[in-house]
Amino acid sequence: MSHPPQDAYNLPLPFGLHRITQALNALGTLLIIGLMLLINTDIVGRTGFDAPVRGVTELVSLSIVGIVFLQLADTLRCGRFTRADMLLDRLKRERPVLAARLQALYHGLGALLMAVILWAAWPSLIESIASREYVGALGDFMAPVWPVRLMMLIGLAMTALTFVLLAVLDLQRGQRLAAGREDRP
Repeated sequence: MSHPPQDAYNLPLPFGLHRITQALNALGTLLIIGLMLLINTDIVGRTGFDAPVRGVTELVSLSIVGIVFLQLADTLRCGRFTRADMLLDRLKRERPVLAARLQALYHGLGALLMAVILWAAWPSLIESIASREYVGALGDFMAPVWPVRLMMLIGLAMTALTFVLLAVLDLQRGQRLAAGREDRP
């Protein structure tokens, strides 16, 4: 039986994990909306009432980092990571089995990179909690840093897992292509 050719991107991940990546992406989007409301409230307060909202700069700078990491796994899952596909696109046409294996290698290396960053970032979360690290000024505005570090770790873990699952799907696709069970593009 022949299956139509597909990339691993935009397919449901095993165990329904694509729903988790989508939920993290949605949470990041809600945080963006919250930041927009906060910034606009600050602008109205500054210009209209000479009363700025305290801590906006600190919250925006902290939140952007967390948002990026929350949305990373879904960006990968949907195939929207930035990369040069010229070689891969040509290989998909001329040598699809090699292209699938090369794609699996790319995803495997991505998983390794995310795992290394996760391992390196873990102590920062522990230290942030233990030392009660915050941004802002004592007596004016203070926000803890650990929630953003936790968002980073969650995003890194989900991105690493997504890389692993995409690598497995690529290897399976390569096996189907090699066995003639999937049409070549």
